[in-house]
Amino acid sequence: MVGTDGSDTATQAVSQAVDLASAVGAKLELVSAYEPVPEQRLAEERRNAPEDLQWAIGPREDVDAKLEAAAAIAREAGVSVELCPRQGDPADAILDVAEERDADLIVVGNKGMTGAKRFLLGSVPNKVSHHAPCSVLIIRTT
Repeated sequence: MVGTDGSDTATQAVSQAVDLASAVGAKLELVSAYEPVPEQRLAEERRNAPEDLQWAIGPREDVDAKLEAAAAIAREAGVSVELCPRQGDPADAILDVAEERDADLIVVGNKGMTGAKRFLLGSVPNKVSHHAPCSVLIIRTT
């Protein structure tokens, strides 16, 4: 499984995870966390959207788009993929899905692990590497 936030560095981690999954014939779980969009903002966006698109505006529309972009990379390589959007903290989302799906490997980018930031407990790769229920591969993306 691999976590993504849609950033360039996360896309590098996704590409590496796709290559690995393709090489061993594995299915890939794509995880992305989101904070729900306030209902007031959703209502306003729906009012301003064309009627035929209003149904698509929801609390996790941004994360769904990020996951679909990552899934396209996997599908292009012939890798079976499952999308796992999760509300909340990114590291917790990755850890929860890894545990629920009995993941063999978690792939994350090293974003946030350079300089003084690498000592902060809030860093996603740092937290994942210390609490994962399986092996973790940290891709050097920065």
